[in-house]
Amino acid sequence: MRQPSRYGPEGILSSLAFILLLGVLLVQIGGRTSLFDGPVWTEEFARWVWVWMAFIAMAEAERCDGQLRMDFLSGFLPERLRLILRRLIDLVYLGIACHLVWIAWKTVSRTWNNESVTLVFTDAVMYAAALLGFALIACRIARRLISRDGYRDREGIIS
Repeated sequence: MRQPSRYGPEGILSSLAFILLLGVLLVQIGGRTSLFDGPVWTEEFARWVWVWMAFIAMAEAERCDGQLRMDFLSGFLPERLRLILRRLIDLVYLGIACHLVWIAWKTVSRTWNNESVTLVFTDAVMYAAALLGFALIACRIARRLISRDGYRDREGIIS
């Protein structure tokens, strides 16, 4: 398995969402001054962009294997047991991610007809961020489980 590229699609999308969030917040702050009347939709839209940014960034953290991991005790295990333990943890993680995809799908379906307070979108658009984020995470975990050399440490050594 080759090392992940520096910027993946998830990282680029979350960075663009962050730039959009900064722009919306600047409009919101400017609208609170005497410069101009701020649009009423900026507060809700900023919240939605933040949610999308966070869920896509979670997928980027999974892509880069940048999530927190407690490996103090597993570091003392022989290499073969450490690999088995990591695969078991990933299987549980995949099960949780798939369950969260299902919950997000049900939430998107349930909120499809709910109108946003100030935006022209339905509330399902915001909940779709969780659906996409957890689906990307589940795909990355499944890919790592299927791959023969999916468990490399930071130096590229298979464990």
